[in-house]
Amino acid sequence: MEDVLIECSPGISGDMLLGAFYDLGVPKKVIEKPLIDLGLKDLYQLEFKESKSCSIRGIKVNVRNIDCSPIKRTWRSIKELILNGQLEDKLKKIIYEVFESLAIAEGKVHGIKSEDVHFHEIGAIDSLVDIIGVCAALNYINPKEVYCNEPILGKGFVQTEHGKLSVPTPAVIELIRKNNIKVLSNRDSIEGELSTPTGIALLANLVDYLHPPSKYSINSYGVGIGSLKFPFPNLVRVYKITSFENPSINKQINPKCEEISVQEAWIDDQTPEDISNFVEKLRIEGAYDVSYQAINMKKNRIGFAIQVILPIEKKEFFRRLWFDYSNTIGVRERTQSRWILLRRRGECSTSFGNIKVKQTLKPDGSISMKPESDEVLRLKLKHKISTFEIRKIIKESSKNFKAFENWK
Repeated sequence: MEDVLIECSPGISGDMLLGAFYDLGVPKKVIEKPLIDLGLKDLYQLEFKESKSCSIRGIKVNVRNIDCSPIKRTWRSIKELILNGQLEDKLKKIIYEVFESLAIAEGKVHGIKSEDVHFHEIGAIDSLVDIIGVCAALNYINPKEVYCNEPILGKGFVQTEHGKLSVPTPAVIELIRKNNIKVLSNRDSIEGELSTPTGIALLANLVDYLHPPSKYSINSYGVGIGSLKFPFPNLVRVYKITSFENPSINKQINPKCEEISVQEAWIDDQTPEDISNFVEKLRIEGAYDVSYQAINMKKNRIGFAIQVILPIEKKEFFRRLWFDYSNTIGVRERTQSRWILLRRRGECSTSFGNIKVKQTLKPDGSISMKPESDEVLRLKLKHKISTFEIRKIIKESSKNFKAFENWK
């Protein structure tokens, strides 16, 4: 089975991606079938035309809106259309997820419920065609993995239904933030919207790895041409490739480096019970780890030194927790880097039944496995045997491991 590599240089939009898939060889009837199945046949006219951008040929998509209905569709109505449509389950799922992520992003930036986002805010009929068509094309190719390079967003301003907005638009910013998409910064970027909300929503939901494989061969490719004119080719390429690596175990990024936030405070005017409850609250809210210890503070009072390691994107939320759930009047905070080994959760089939375990990938490619501590305690109490015996049996069953997730 082949992989797919999307090259969005400089940026990405739904129509360019659709044109590239058509140029790659996806038949028009495959692209239009789900649109027809959803009852959208009489709302548009779809045309694929040979075009050029800075002398580079490709396919340009033209979608003409012939929808005369005065009804303003919302995400609620589009959701019903998708869920009630006669589509195969896999295709229905990816179409739904792309539209949902776009509606949630638009709802957040406009301060409304996602269900109430108007149709023009998540695209008119052209975006319906682009999103459904791209999902249908990828479902038709059925690649093993989908790769993509980091897009460039552009700069300047763009005219929208909400007036003139700066680039990147609020919806693009929210999609990138929520899906942790890495983008390329280019201070010399030309004026214009290089990556649209529709294009970013498609990448966020359809791409498995936001980097090309380290080694691959190109089997075929297609080129999609954009509408904007730049002093460089405005295009998207989609390749069918054969990758010569296992993307789930990429030794080049193991161990990987990430930024974390460390917050701490010393508190001498709360009871041990209050401190215990506060520490548990920090763990429940997603802290990576929490440590605390009794210390001697001013006026010979016994206090507590509390330190929290947390995801950097949650640092503002955790600041509020300190002031809402503890008596401290100040919090120290710093950003640090940490190196972590890739790991994944799963279960192992043993003589005890299926046991939850965690695997860790070492830099030399070897894999270590350990059971979750809660599982060990449960088995110890149930079978009246030692921790050593339990771990030994689980280790001997390591070949029977089934992963719940990819390495991360």
